[in-house]
Amino acid sequence: MWGGRFAAGPASVMREINASIPFDKRLWKQDIAGSKAHVAMLAKQGIVAQADADAISAGLDTIAAEYEANGVPVDLDLEDIHMVTESRLAELIGPAAGRLHTARSRNDQVATDFRLWVRDAIDEVEAGLAGLQAMLLARAEEHADQVMPGFTHLQSAQPVTLGHHLMAYHEMVRRDRSRFADARERLNECPLGAAALAGTGFPIDRHATAAALGFAKPTDNSLDSVSDRDFALDYLMAATQCSLHLSRLAEEFIIWASQPFGFVKLPDAYSTGSSIMPQKRNPDAAELVRGHAGRIMGCMNALCVTMKGLPLAYSKDMQDDKPPVFEAHDLLGLSIAAMTGMIETVTFRTDRMRGLAESGFATATDLADWLVREGNIPFREAHHITGRAVAAADEAGVQLADLPIDTLKAIDARIDDRIYAVLTVDASVASRKSHGGTAPDQVRARIAEARMNAKGQTK
Repeated sequence: MWGGRFAAGPASVMREINASIPFDKRLWKQDIAGSKAHVAMLAKQGIVAQADADAISAGLDTIAAEYEANGVPVDLDLEDIHMVTESRLAELIGPAAGRLHTARSRNDQVATDFRLWVRDAIDEVEAGLAGLQAMLLARAEEHADQVMPGFTHLQSAQPVTLGHHLMAYHEMVRRDRSRFADARERLNECPLGAAALAGTGFPIDRHATAAALGFAKPTDNSLDSVSDRDFALDYLMAATQCSLHLSRLAEEFIIWASQPFGFVKLPDAYSTGSSIMPQKRNPDAAELVRGHAGRIMGCMNALCVTMKGLPLAYSKDMQDDKPPVFEAHDLLGLSIAAMTGMIETVTFRTDRMRGLAESGFATATDLADWLVREGNIPFREAHHITGRAVAAADEAGVQLADLPIDTLKAIDARIDDRIYAVLTVDASVASRKSHGGTAPDQVRARIAEARMNAKGQTK
């Protein structure tokens, strides 16, 4: 490729460090799509003869079939997917293959290919997250009435429903989907035609190639077109936040599956045994999802550090833009699939959840709220009274609902028998009817809204 400028070929080390074909071969579908759109435009604009364009397009179809059947051959001398394809095209159709690169640089070519790949990756993630949401909705509806402890500081705080807890993750995934959608919209501009950095003197039609490749429009600045990797960073940042949410859910499954909790029984398909302890059921899939979040975050940091100090326009550093995105995408896809499968097949031990919810004085806030509503007591005073009641129950070794009314009246005379109606966990969750609260009716309302929104998204 460089024979006109360089007398000798590259040294072996240079050959090794310079080649990106071992990883950028993943771009072959996008590269061929971009090349076909480009050559079709060249022919329409009269820059390349129609016969040459037809031969190039047919040759590219042949190469695509070869790649599909046998994979992309790795030849370090050819550096990257673009040169591998161009070299094979020359073997198939002869010198006419060289016309494909008219009015195009590898700089705008790779920027286009990479945008196309990331766009496809976002669509894959979107489909996976939609499936995860659907599974969360199904299990939340199944357990809309089932009481469990809600935690702060990992201490039992107030009773909630399992359906409400699962819907919290549905909200996280909803935001994740919105971030990926925003990233997709921003990236959907076509760099093809920016050439090396300054545009081209050929009378090309950038709007035509943009439309052919499904972009909303061509990019507006040639320098930015070839040097921008914001779209890759957007993807990685959205992937990082999504992986953090998946990691939080995985962490809860890990905790819940432990013997002290016993809230869930993980399915065999997402568990492993021990090499020495035959009784063990280890939550390995969940632990790997938790671990993958760290690797995905590392991928984001890697590309941030690569891009942070690069002057305009293209630098070879940017060849390192693709491995972190590829790695993050693979890890995220596995994580989404694993968590979706676990949610679908996990057995929730609602008896254990309810038992813990009924312990630890989780309805103390309900006592304080009752004092405010029925006794017209300022909340801070009600908080103090409730604290004394909790201390009394703790000393007696009983739950708040089991304290005798005489004991409660001795703490504050304004308490009467009506208090027992709010001290059960069922009464507690049923009372939380504010929008977004844990009352089963509210949970079902949010599930219904989510399903309506999902139907709207698929239309």
